[in-house]
Amino acid sequence: MTIGSDTEPRGRRAPRIARIALAALIGAAAGLAAVYGIGRFGRNAGMTCSAGTATAQRIAPLVHGEVAAISTADGPRRLPELVFKDASGATKTLADWHGRAVLFNLWATWCVPCRKEMPALNALQAKLGGERFDVVAVNIDTRDPEKPKAWLRDVGINRLAYYADPSAKVFQDLKLADRAFGMPTTLLIDANGCEVGTLAGPAEWASDDAVKLIGALIGS
Repeated sequence: MTIGSDTEPRGRRAPRIARIALAALIGAAAGLAAVYGIGRFGRNAGMTCSAGTATAQRIAPLVHGEVAAISTADGPRRLPELVFKDASGATKTLADWHGRAVLFNLWATWCVPCRKEMPALNALQAKLGGERFDVVAVNIDTRDPEKPKAWLRDVGINRLAYYADPSAKVFQDLKLADRAFGMPTTLLIDANGCEVGTLAGPAEWASDDAVKLIGALIGS
């Protein structure tokens, strides 16, 4: 008798089909985890991001005033790999900032709140940027790559290094991870690359409230 043929008894065939379907579902789930880094948001995040949870708790009392809309992490959160380009076209990821806390910001010239907060991000970088902290502002304009560069020059943004992702995939990756809901999107990231806080919308990043919060983030 050929297995799986029409002559196989129904009582045996049904459980075997169910086992095959279950195996297919498990395989599909494993594939999604590999693609989207689901495992890193679970078990592995706890292994590497426990210190980030403590940092989130440390900065939480400073989430008020001009930075009141920040949501601090309530547990270990490892971010997906975010890939973008620097001004020379070289590929960058957050791993390049390992050892430094980062304010990671997504912006675009078509986003009015993004443009409004860019001078404040520039001022924050001028005040606190260095070996322990960096503002990483990634432009996601998808058409003319020269437009955002020209805009930054015109408004005098001279302390922020230029980073871009013309495909806007970095935004989609954060959206899949429930970390991006609109523009601008900002993430506070500790020196181990773990999420400490998120903000949907603009903030006055050069304000005393923001400077004190970033100071707590970097432990100064």
